[in-house]
Amino acid sequence: MLFTVSVVVQLPAHSALAGPLSYASAQLLAPGTLVRVPLGRRETLGVVWDAAAQHDEATLRPVTSVLDGIAPLNAAWRQLVGFAAGYYQRALGEVALAALPPQLRELDAAQWQRRLQRKKRAPTAPGSGDAMAPPAPTEEQALALARIQAEDGPFLLFGSTGSGKTEVYLRAVEEALAADPLAQALVMVPEINLTPQLEARFVDRFAPRFGRQALVSLHSGMTPAQRLASWLAAHAGPGAGGARIVLGTRMAVFAAMPGLRLIVVDEEHDPSYKQQEGARYSARDLAVYRGRLESRHSGQRCAVLLGSATPSLESWHHSRPAAEGGKYLRLPMPSRVGAGRLPAVRLVDMGLQPRNTQLAPQLLAAIGERIARGEQAMLLLNRRGYAPVLACASCDWKSLCPHCSAYRVFHKIDRSLRCHHCGFAERVPRACPECGDVDLAPVGRGTERLEEHLAHLFEDIQRPGAEGEDRRVRVLRIDADSTRHKGALEEQLAQVHAGAVDVLVGTQMIAKGHDFRRITLVAAVNPDGALFSSDFRAPERLFALLMQAAGRAGRDAAQGAASEMWVQTAHPQHALFAALRRHDYPAFAQDQLTERLQAGMPPFSFQALVRADARTQQAAQAFLTQASGAATALPGADQVVLYPAVPTAIQRVANVERAQMLVESASRAALQQFLSAWQTVLHATRRDGGIDGVLRWAIDVDPLAV
Repeated sequence: MLFTVSVVVQLPAHSALAGPLSYASAQLLAPGTLVRVPLGRRETLGVVWDAAAQHDEATLRPVTSVLDGIAPLNAAWRQLVGFAAGYYQRALGEVALAALPPQLRELDAAQWQRRLQRKKRAPTAPGSGDAMAPPAPTEEQALALARIQAEDGPFLLFGSTGSGKTEVYLRAVEEALAADPLAQALVMVPEINLTPQLEARFVDRFAPRFGRQALVSLHSGMTPAQRLASWLAAHAGPGAGGARIVLGTRMAVFAAMPGLRLIVVDEEHDPSYKQQEGARYSARDLAVYRGRLESRHSGQRCAVLLGSATPSLESWHHSRPAAEGGKYLRLPMPSRVGAGRLPAVRLVDMGLQPRNTQLAPQLLAAIGERIARGEQAMLLLNRRGYAPVLACASCDWKSLCPHCSAYRVFHKIDRSLRCHHCGFAERVPRACPECGDVDLAPVGRGTERLEEHLAHLFEDIQRPGAEGEDRRVRVLRIDADSTRHKGALEEQLAQVHAGAVDVLVGTQMIAKGHDFRRITLVAAVNPDGALFSSDFRAPERLFALLMQAAGRAGRDAAQGAASEMWVQTAHPQHALFAALRRHDYPAFAQDQLTERLQAGMPPFSFQALVRADARTQQAAQAFLTQASGAATALPGADQVVLYPAVPTAIQRVANVERAQMLVESASRAALQQFLSAWQTVLHATRRDGGIDGVLRWAIDVDPLAV
């Protein structure tokens, strides 16, 4: 007797076969079972999606093999994947298979069995039970933890920088695991570079009790074998000797965890939680949805805890009082641990400085004072490279990328011009390619140039130290370029923590999450670009970045009173800086929400972007315009506004022209209904619309950049 099983597999983008495919199986397979199935001329991994039905005909292609030794993926996981695929308008198989480790997708049944045997032979180390006593919680921490235990949530932990949010996470995890021997916890961070330091704190707290194998990481910086091992440990659960705690980036929201009882999303405001390729999901929003799913399926509460000193305006709006329609419970922690003070904010009016001043004299003097006292300073410039443009002084030549509508960035260290969009790089020319003049000059400044400038300014200054020591001022740059090699970031952060660095220069990657105990001065060198951006979310991102950067100063309570945040700006009277000086996020959020309500923007409306890539800009816009014209009779169209097609901010990348169309509605349900129906129109327009050169299109629901 044969059974018919529905299996989801990875299909080509925009394939007409978007749902599960039917296969024949000689055995009854439970939903969630991982199988190898034929697809065209190849064999691929699939997930059994629905209950099997008996049939007597042998017309279906058979399941090739079953991956034994892996428990079926449970109903909550499958429902999470199904919701993500539907809400973000992607194929079910695309989301399901992307949520599984890449190596698992590549192994056939024989290879999997060999790996399974190696896994069985690998010993596990039990915990010693000798854990260090955690610090006593502050009054604010204790109150937040009591509410997390007593109420359902979801919770928004609104804690200032240095208020001890991580300790709340640790204790919440501890209480969740203590309540149930099979319980698991998922802790998410926005970026890979924040994972090691958080992992170290969790290992110190939990490895002595549960063993090191009970805690695993899950992020894209791991090797395929490491990711597979972590995923298997999470999926096995504590009942089979697997992981109890998973630390990860946005991909971890799809980790298979049968005993999930707590989800923590640290720095929940961070845009890194939004996937920008393929299925453009928000891991933060899916975490909230998954908490409800897990609670419903298991019958036990799965708490969701979002944490930030500068919550996203959507989360802040959701955490208003329940009587006003709020969905989250806000847990305030305004005080720093140890009665430390937040840094004083000083604004430098660059309009009063001589032209082309990079660093104001008063800021340099303040940095010098820190160096003399053996303290550290941190300068934030969110632009890597030496200069954003290299230009000829005699003609109009600039370092445009030949493949993109953007400039190539000048990197002085390796004398290269690099496009940060398509990756095209070449050596700096000896002379202007157009007029032959050798006087090529950098325009603007990046972190490399700032590092060089500071090293020159302080080359005659000596840091405190014993006679015979190297007392030269040490300037260190941390950005995506300086940390390309494996282990480089950890090594550089260790130098900062050890006090071997006097001045730290970097991009936004140093502005959040790090616990630098010696830094007493933070300066934002050139933050004005976001003040008047066309992107309505730019002020929110700038305020969050500056508040997070300020939070790196004075984290040692003994130095809190002397800590400062300097901001160089040509607009010191701007309302954003007024709120920053008071460290008043609620006032800033209220102003922004009032503006968005008046303009009808999220969170008071709901948006999606349809992006099209084509060989010409005309083809990309024509495709969107034609699809828009054919959508007027679709369900929900009367509640949706389709704006005209326009080029994206950077309209050409890697010789591909890009255009977009904004879709907006006051009703989330109407927008979803319309987008689901519009998929068919978009497919037909590309196939039969008579527009040549359209390469691909994609829908981005709840976009972060418009």
